[in-house]
Amino acid sequence: MKVLVVDDNRTYLETISSLLSDSGLEVSTAMDGVEAMDAIREQKPDLVVLDVVMPRMNGYEVCREVKGDESTKHIRIVMCSTKDQAFDIEWAKRNQADAYVTKPFKPQELLATIKNQLREINRK
Repeated sequence: MKVLVVDDNRTYLETISSLLSDSGLEVSTAMDGVEAMDAIREQKPDLVVLDVVMPRMNGYEVCREVKGDESTKHIRIVMCSTKDQAFDIEWAKRNQADAYVTKPFKPQELLATIKNQLREINRK
């Protein structure tokens, strides 16, 4: 399964990418929302791990664009952000994110959330 990790913080980008690669997933990365949209259109990943606060295009905007496009709306989106207020999580749901994990996260928690989402894809 292909996963795109999008984060403007290189430490988080590398940490999440390594975690997913080590668990057998094919991982690519992007450092902002515009790069993410280009990668999504080109690579058609199964799932995107998406930060909220990024330059050029934030995670909510990316999520809205992905879910609003017939050719990409099936892609699962896991928001992963330091924004941890109920409002932030609700806003992600309203923008059709499939799951939300707050930073700092426990690696096993993030991995379990991602694997859950990938299982959902296999059920369809």
